[in-house]
Amino acid sequence: MKGKETRTAGRTKVRISRIWPYYLMVLPGLLYLLINNYMPMFGIVIAFKDMNYSKGIFGSDWCGFKNFRFLFGTKDAWSITRNTIGYNIAFFVVGTVLAILLAICMNEVRSKVASKVYQTLILLPYLISWVVVSYLAYAFLSGENGFLNKSLFPLLGLNPVGWYQEKEYWPVILVIVQAWKSVGYSMIIYFSSIVGISQDYFEAARIDGATKWKQIRHITLPLLKPTVITMFILSVGQVFRSDFGLFYQVTRNSGALYEYTRTIDVYVYQALMKNADYSMSGAASVYQSVCGFILIVAANAIVKKYSESSALF
Repeated sequence: MKGKETRTAGRTKVRISRIWPYYLMVLPGLLYLLINNYMPMFGIVIAFKDMNYSKGIFGSDWCGFKNFRFLFGTKDAWSITRNTIGYNIAFFVVGTVLAILLAICMNEVRSKVASKVYQTLILLPYLISWVVVSYLAYAFLSGENGFLNKSLFPLLGLNPVGWYQEKEYWPVILVIVQAWKSVGYSMIIYFSSIVGISQDYFEAARIDGATKWKQIRHITLPLLKPTVITMFILSVGQVFRSDFGLFYQVTRNSGALYEYTRTIDVYVYQALMKNADYSMSGAASVYQSVCGFILIVAANAIVKKYSESSALF
């Protein structure tokens, strides 16, 4: 009996000696997740307090849902929620269509050198800072020296447009800028899924006389369904969040555009930095997080009901 216990302990030691390097590799990521995502969560209490800096976070008086009532009692609550959800839906639809289209086209490039060059060029905007993107957008949209007003519109006989004062143009502008910057990353994901499809399917389809369009329609697109579903669930979880750089930097924080460009993240920043209203910004952040959590759980439940293998959990 003692010998059996010794052998078991020996095997356990050997197993630990083999796997500890992997835990060591994971440790920095876990520490980052703990410090960046979990430790700040105690700040959620700010949303339920009447923040007093002299008393500190835990010494400030509780005010219940007062901050939430004030948030939803203003006209801003509807506009920032509408903008955040509406833009994210448009970003997902447009981005998914463009990414799949580009991935299919990329799959048809036979030259390895050309394929790598195209992938790099398409992915490059994703790696550019939003600050740089905002200056590129300004080079096109500047009222005085922008490319559109200064060079293109005079050739077409069109009048200059005050882009940063005319709010009705910005839903389209923001969708275009977001698609240009992010489509490369999504394209790589879909392209890797297409590359993983067995060529036997396509060879059998060609033998049966299927055209390229029929191959895409009946083989490529159906087999991309799991990837699209996964991306959809992840996008639903972010539907109450917005890219601060896009809505703040690219729009140059123009007050004339707030009705169509201010999202929850921008509202939180403005409440925090301009008004120093920590309680209000905390309430908006909690509202954002809770709604995002509910949506991702609901989306996963719906997907699981129709295709359990495609669900995330």
